[in-house]
Amino acid sequence: MQTDRSGRLSLTFKIVLGMGAGLVFGLLLNWIGVAGWIADYLVDGLLHVGGSIFLASLKLLVVPLVFVSLVCGTAALDDVAKLGRVGVKTLGLYLTTTAIAVSLALIAATIVQPGAGFELDSDTTFEAQNAPSLTEVFIDLFPTNPVQAMADGNMLQIIVFAGLFGIALTLSGEPGKRVLAFFSDLNAVIMRLVMFLMEVAPYGVFCLIAKVFALQGFAAMLPLLRYFFLVLGVLILHALITYSSLLRGLAGVNPIAFFRKMRDPIALGFSTASSNATLPVTLETVEHKLGVNNSVASFTIPLGATINMDGTAIMQGVATGFIAQAYGIHLMPIDYLMVVVTATLASIGTAGVPGVGLIMLAMVLRQVNLPVEGIALVLGVDRLLDMVRTAVNVTGDASVSCVVAASEGQLSRETLSGKADEA
Repeated sequence: MQTDRSGRLSLTFKIVLGMGAGLVFGLLLNWIGVAGWIADYLVDGLLHVGGSIFLASLKLLVVPLVFVSLVCGTAALDDVAKLGRVGVKTLGLYLTTTAIAVSLALIAATIVQPGAGFELDSDTTFEAQNAPSLTEVFIDLFPTNPVQAMADGNMLQIIVFAGLFGIALTLSGEPGKRVLAFFSDLNAVIMRLVMFLMEVAPYGVFCLIAKVFALQGFAAMLPLLRYFFLVLGVLILHALITYSSLLRGLAGVNPIAFFRKMRDPIALGFSTASSNATLPVTLETVEHKLGVNNSVASFTIPLGATINMDGTAIMQGVATGFIAQAYGIHLMPIDYLMVVVTATLASIGTAGVPGVGLIMLAMVLRQVNLPVEGIALVLGVDRLLDMVRTAVNVTGDASVSCVVAASEGQLSRETLSGKADEA
C-alpha cells in the first residue's frame, strides 16, 4: 500500500482504488441489467453526474492553465530564437513518435491478421465527419479573436496567442517584467487549484469507470478480442519500448524513474480518456517531479495534448489492417506507406476536431480506398481502448518534454532522480 510522507494514502493508490471499485461496481450493474431505476438513478443519474462534474472541473482549468503557464514559460526565454528551437524539436519528435507508432501497428496487424475470417454485417454503417484541409489548418492556427479562441477551447490558437504574448513581454523591458510577475503569481494560484481538485479525483474516476463498464461490460469485446488485444499490446509495446529508448538514448533519463513519477497522469489519463482533462496534472508532474523547466514544459505539454496522438495512430494502423482483412482487400506496400504518412500528418491536421480518432481513421481509410463503413466494426470496443490510448498519449507528451528539455539544458537531474513527494 502506497502512502505519502505524512502516512496518508498516495493519490496514485486512491485513483487505482477508485478505478478498481468502479470496474467491479460497473460489471455488477451490467450483470444485474441496466434498466429501470438502475439506469435512471444510478448509471444515467449518480454516475453520469459525478463523472461529468469531475471532467468539467478538470476542463475548466485547461484554458487558464495553458495560457498563463505558456505566457510565463515563453517570457522566461531571454532568447526568442530559443523558442523556435524548442518548437522545431518538439514538433519533430511528436511526428517521429507518431510515425513509429503507426508503423508498429501496421506490422503487428500484418503478422497477426486480426480481421482474417471476420464475418461482416452488411448493414454496417458509419457517418464520417469531414476533416479540414491542410491550408485551413495553417490559417486556423492564428486567432482573429483570442477571447473567442479561449471560449471555444481552441488549443492551437491559444498556444499561438500565448506564445506571441510571452514574446512581447520579453521584449517590453520593465513593463513586461511587471506583467510577468502578475502572471507568475497567477500561475502558482492555478496550480494550487489543480492540486485541490485532485483530492476528489478518486471519486470522479469511480463514476467514470463504473458507467463505462455498466453500459458495455465485457460482452461488447467478445467478437473483437483479437483486434482488442492486438491494439492493447501495441500500445503497451510503444509506451515501454519506444518511449524508454527515447528517454535513455536522447535524454539519458532512467525509464523506470520516469514511469514511476508519471503514475498519476497515466492513471488519470486512463480513467478520463481525455488528454486535455489530464493536462493540468501532466504539466504539474512534468515540472515538479520530472524536473522539466517551465519554459519548456509550458510549451511541449499543451502542444502535445493537442497534436500528439501516438495512441490514436496505433489504433488507426491496426484498424486499417483489420478492416482490409475483414473485407478481403489486399493492401500494397505503397498503401502501407500512405497510411503511415496520412496518419502522421493527420495527428496535426485534425487536432481541434471533435471525435478526432474516428475522423483521422476515416481519412486514412479513404486514402487507401478502404470502405469507411468498416469503422463501425471497431466502435464497440473503441471506448475501452480510448482509455489506454490516452494514457499512452500522456506518456508520450512527458517523454518528448524530457528529451527537449535535456537538449536545451533545462532538465533538472536532481529533481528527476530524487524521490518526489506523493500528492
